[in-house]
Amino acid sequence: MASNNNVLGLIFANMHDDTIETLTKTRTTGSVLFGGRYRLIDFPLSNMVNSGINEIGVITKRNYQSLMDHLGSGKEWDLVGKNSGLKLFPPYGRNESVLYAGRLEALKGIVGYIENTSADYVVMSDCDAPMTINYKPIIKAHIEKNADITAVYTVGNLYKTGTIFSMNEDGRVVDVMINPETDGDCNISLNTYVVKKAFLLQIIKEASSRGAVSFERSVLQDSKDTINIYGYEFTGYTSRINDLYSYYKANMNLLDKTNRNALFTSTRPIYTKVKDTCPSKFGLDSKVKNSLIADGCIIEGTVENSVIFRGVKIGKNTVVKDSIVMQNSIIGNDCNLSCMILDKNVNVSDGKILSSAKTTPLFISKKTNV
Repeated sequence: MASNNNVLGLIFANMHDDTIETLTKTRTTGSVLFGGRYRLIDFPLSNMVNSGINEIGVITKRNYQSLMDHLGSGKEWDLVGKNSGLKLFPPYGRNESVLYAGRLEALKGIVGYIENTSADYVVMSDCDAPMTINYKPIIKAHIEKNADITAVYTVGNLYKTGTIFSMNEDGRVVDVMINPETDGDCNISLNTYVVKKAFLLQIIKEASSRGAVSFERSVLQDSKDTINIYGYEFTGYTSRINDLYSYYKANMNLLDKTNRNALFTSTRPIYTKVKDTCPSKFGLDSKVKNSLIADGCIIEGTVENSVIFRGVKIGKNTVVKDSIVMQNSIIGNDCNLSCMILDKNVNVSDGKILSSAKTTPLFISKKTNV
């Protein structure tokens, strides 16, 4: 069994920017706000730390200023110390680096870092599927099966895009489909992989010589018959975010206590950047029903079935229903919002009515005045 200090964690912060473009115009996928007080990167980062992985690299591509601000030195995840560390890798880290088009090209840009680590195994994760997962049994299964790659998947209905695995009775992947048209339950990749470091370096160098950029197509799909790829089923709670609606739904699902307790557990906490803000204040005439209200808010109106982030102000006689309001947004008096997603620092003036449908929530960009 691999020990805690010989596993390297790699997180891809920008890998799914194009699927949620409205949310990633000014930030990475990893920086997208989620669940009232978190960012999407908090989940793979916390999962790695809780699994004893204390050397973690975050690979970025663009719009990573907010990510740098959020991660800081890594102290919120206890990644500051002699035997631990969090490293952020922006593009063009080497003279020959390019603005990568796929996972293999991104890995090529940090190949020197991977080579110089003491790790024997690498855990790779994206930020598009918030979940609470223990990587230790996955690494153990990877070693016991003598796998080249272990791919984590969940069983469910494919929504829009994704990689699908077919496996034999031993769990070996025998077919890989990318963005197929399919009905019913299937084995959906969670874009989380375990691989031996030496084998990963071999993959990167071979891909470089062939000009390959996609890990899913050039390695998983094209090499499934020649290398040992095994699946590992994740049976816990997760949600895949690959468009604005799935982001909205993933947040709304947290209003269900069962889902919330499955994602946020006392034994494997999700860490995030700590902000010294005061508790939320609720006015005498305020009403809150089935909602998540973060700290630092001032609520003087009515909030129902909504996720309200830090520092939000909601005025008198205002009603907010079935909506997501991100941090430091201000909603004036006598407003009515339904099925809306407000980014950070949105200012809604008095008397405004903003309404949409749950299947097509309306998005208001960051720092917009309405």
